[in-house]
Amino acid sequence: MTNHKAKLLLEDGTSVAGYGFGYESNTEGEVVFNTGMVGYPETLTDPSYCGQILILTYPLIGNYGVPENIRENGLLKFFESEKIQIKGLIVSDYSFDYSHWSAVKSLDEWLKEFQIPAIYSVDTRMLTRKLREFGTMSGKIVFDSIPDSNPSLFSDPNKTDLVSTVTTKEIINYDKGIKKLE
Repeated sequence: MTNHKAKLLLEDGTSVAGYGFGYESNTEGEVVFNTGMVGYPETLTDPSYCGQILILTYPLIGNYGVPENIRENGLLKFFESEKIQIKGLIVSDYSFDYSHWSAVKSLDEWLKEFQIPAIYSVDTRMLTRKLREFGTMSGKIVFDSIPDSNPSLFSDPNKTDLVSTVTTKEIINYDKGIKKLE
């Protein structure tokens, strides 16, 4: 268990302190939220969240770990893509102890594997209300142990071609199970 202090900084000057887990590194991106109650493996691998810092509003995250990377008919069974797409994760309460029949690792281990920083012990509901009222905004996750190289600069997500980052380079056909009409 890590107790390294970290904070989320928003471009409007908001600073929210918490504790880091996952990969210990500063990151930045557009801050968005998801209100789903289950399915964080699917959400974190969803290409629509590419390049974003994701706030999960459900209060307890990590309790069922991360399943094995299984394919059925050429498609991933428990994930939306081959890798974690987000740049950072913000949660209210992180469960370092997980338990589920399909889990092969913790969320903390999985985030470290893909070098994704995360913060827990944050008021995610307040942040969600702020984003609902004022819209998405740029933000940063900054660990106290790692200096922020440019504290006043926030990246502009509109200057990055995210589509080319998440799309396949070649066409993939999945034909199994298709009934052909005659």
